[in-house]
Amino acid sequence: MKILVLGGSRFLGRTFVEEALAKNHDVTIFNRGNQNDGFKDVEIIKGDRFGDLKELGNRYWDAVLDTSGFIPFTVQNTTKLLKDRVKQYTFISSISVYKDWIPENLDETYPVLEMSLEEANVLTKDLNGPVYEHYGHFKALCERIALQNLPGRVLNIRAGQLIGPNDYTDRIPYWVHRISKGGKVLAPGSPMRRVQVIDNKDLSKWILSMMEVGTAGTFNATGPNYPLSMSEFLEACIKVTGSDAELVWADEKFLVDQGVAPWTELPLYVPENYPLASDLTVPWKGTFSINIDKAVANGLTFRPLEDSLTDIFAWEKTRTLSADEWKSGLRLEKERKLLQLLAQN
Repeated sequence: MKILVLGGSRFLGRTFVEEALAKNHDVTIFNRGNQNDGFKDVEIIKGDRFGDLKELGNRYWDAVLDTSGFIPFTVQNTTKLLKDRVKQYTFISSISVYKDWIPENLDETYPVLEMSLEEANVLTKDLNGPVYEHYGHFKALCERIALQNLPGRVLNIRAGQLIGPNDYTDRIPYWVHRISKGGKVLAPGSPMRRVQVIDNKDLSKWILSMMEVGTAGTFNATGPNYPLSMSEFLEACIKVTGSDAELVWADEKFLVDQGVAPWTELPLYVPENYPLASDLTVPWKGTFSINIDKAVANGLTFRPLEDSLTDIFAWEKTRTLSADEWKSGLRLEKERKLLQLLAQN
């Protein structure tokens, strides 16, 4: 197949390109050219989807993977341009499109956030503003735009927490890095609290297989296909890193009382018994029980978690981030203070 990847140089996109090349597909990537080091046997078209798309004109592809679509007007412009130039369009969306994560086992029929293109255009006049506050709304609108412009040809992937090397969010790398350093490690909530993650390699292989047969439709895509607890996740981190880390579990009330931010300061932690934010009234218990039956029935498979963490640990050891450069995770000083408070209780 001839495949166009919009983005393709960072996280999921880079992994997908590697998988596509391994299966002898003809890959073109379109991006600003800032992080294309290491690509071989790939056609690179430099351009900016926020500006002129003329470099994509008069070209045809069997499939497109849109890894960078987030601002609605860019997806509108891109899908309008490509609607007569591609057979299938895969859009990487997010489980953040759902109006909440209150119920457990929610599937693709659950209501999504609503926003008009006019509203989105007003909010994105200044792209340096707080646009990520509207991430879920924008992704849901992008889904709708793609379906309007390419009816019956969109593979819409509502991805959960992605894991793998090159993870610029630092969420899973935080846990791997912190646990590798050993000692007492603050662990959030109940040890049996369920979590969900999906390896970039698994997602890339599955998307490629769906492209090859021209599948369209909307799919939740996270994992694994068995209940994974936070304890099992962290114990796997300990095993992979060979660490002497000792997990010290802090219950939700303690974390709430101490103002510890879910997800950002403690990745993979969302309270089960307390509202996620002050403007909410009920907890989002369904955060890590997203229904993936449809994707699994269509061939999504999962490599062992330890294999994924091993790859992340190897990549993490190539980095030298200062404390201030980490985008996610507790600062060591704050973690020490919290551990001291726990010891006093």
